[in-house]
Amino acid sequence: MVTTTSNTTGPLYIAGVEYQSRLLVGTGKYRDHDETREAIEASGAEIVTVAIRRTNIGQNQGEPNLLDALPPDKYTILPNTAGCYSAEEAIRTCRLARELLDGHDLVKLEVLGDEKTLFPEITETIKAAEVLIKDGFKVMVYTNDDPIMAKRFERMGCVAVMPLAAPIGSGLGIRNPYNIRIIVEQAEVPILVDAGVGTASDAAVAMELGCDGVLMNTAIAAAKQPVLMASAMRKAVEAGREAFLAGRMPRKLYASASSPLDGTFF
Repeated sequence: MVTTTSNTTGPLYIAGVEYQSRLLVGTGKYRDHDETREAIEASGAEIVTVAIRRTNIGQNQGEPNLLDALPPDKYTILPNTAGCYSAEEAIRTCRLARELLDGHDLVKLEVLGDEKTLFPEITETIKAAEVLIKDGFKVMVYTNDDPIMAKRFERMGCVAVMPLAAPIGSGLGIRNPYNIRIIVEQAEVPILVDAGVGTASDAAVAMELGCDGVLMNTAIAAAKQPVLMASAMRKAVEAGREAFLAGRMPRKLYASASSPLDGTFF
């Protein structure tokens, strides 16, 4: 695993494994593998998600292998089912990933509804999750920001629930913080915001809401300076987590002097 800076906010546990970083990052949309590696190193992430249908991790002989840049002995590789529009496609993709990664069973499940919005197709996601869990996979599931569905996926046995903040790649930030907060408050598994983060303040807000972590790709890869943005995201996640644990001051309608007159000597 990657060694990160001292963690004063406690580790993140997913499927019984301890991680010091609460930032998870994707590997798509970078200029090349060198930029991918540099950005991920700057992010401090320990979990790196890989789109099996779009990325070569050994299935295409003779092509550059992402695992040469991001070795599995340094990172937890999280195969995902990006680009799948049915339960059958997602299940097949996860099984391929397990074969390529020597029995690796932690996966990110996403089944999409259409190419324009990339919103999750919940019925197909449920079908896939049921099969994969029975097949021994540890499923981190991408879903909408519906508290009822989030709880259902938890009860099914998903090891983490990943509600969207906004459409994938939109950079719009958290559009419904109230639903995210409800999901967090009722959860007994890690909740990680997935999709929609655009800049560091969005990541900080997610963490201030009490999320256990944030997963992002486009916000870093599409930045003008991806490596610098990765560093910013690392700091934002850490700051947001600390702010959540510290407990913010109450909101007030009127001013309250920071230096009250009561108790003064004159």
